[in-house]
Amino acid sequence: MAFTYFFRDVHTLNLVVQHLLPQVAGRSRVKVWDAGCAMGQEPYSLAILLAEGMGKFAFRNVHIDATDLDGSCLFGDIIAGGEYPAEELQRIPEDKLQRHFAPSGRSGYLRLNEEIRSRVTFRRHDLLTLQPPGAEYSLVICKNVLLHFSAQERVSVLQMFHRSLVPGGLLALEQTQKLPQAVAELFVAVTAEAQVFQKRGEPG
Repeated sequence: MAFTYFFRDVHTLNLVVQHLLPQVAGRSRVKVWDAGCAMGQEPYSLAILLAEGMGKFAFRNVHIDATDLDGSCLFGDIIAGGEYPAEELQRIPEDKLQRHFAPSGRSGYLRLNEEIRSRVTFRRHDLLTLQPPGAEYSLVICKNVLLHFSAQERVSVLQMFHRSLVPGGLLALEQTQKLPQAVAELFVAVTAEAQVFQKRGEPG
């Protein structure tokens, strides 16, 4: 499991939300796949940004599939509970912390509010099966995972991401993870400031 925390690489997350919101405006269902979600910090950070950008009623249409290999078998309960030690939340901007978290029943822990928790569902998933957990995603985000794969495995996984996206859907990768040449024709960069791409065409 890669080390992570709430609002890690928030610059990329903000760019993702900026490009995603105009695409999904008015849709009755907006599906997102966070592949390699660890204990939920990233999908919940994304959910908070989407909630603040979309408003309460539109945000109810968001469904985030948070997946990870999870050898510990703990991630599901942690993510469903949305409860984290307060000391691990110190990087969260104070306004967001006050708006979306409250003390839980456990000393020293804070819990995300139901509005955010209800939009994120965890499932155990191995990317190398090359079978996505769903389809018609408007956004796939995958960070701190592909670097552990071989070059050919990365290509195969990226092709799977392409298949799972809706036409024009977005793909966000780790800043240091460049898009392999073998799949370059499947995506087009939407910004020079982060590894965020838009689906184009269909794989051959």
